[in-house]
Amino acid sequence: MEKISQKYRPKIFEEVIGQDLVVKTLINVIKTRRISSGYLFAGPRGTGKTTLARIFAKALNCENLLNGYQPCNQCR
Repeated sequence: MEKISQKYRPKIFEEVIGQDLVVKTLINVIKTRRISSGYLFAGPRGTGKTTLARIFAKALNCENLLNGYQPCNQCR
């Protein structure tokens, strides 16, 4: 059985709520392809660290980015 937090987890950057500055920063990194060797997602519980890290990783590994930054969610 899938946890409710995983079932309704945002799958794309536009679905993330309340982290506009972080989302914009990550989108700019993907668009410009100026990727650093490491990223630290820190903060209190429930702020979207894991969600943003998962979307960011999918976007970095995606072969068919939508709009130049959005993961297609079809890649392995």
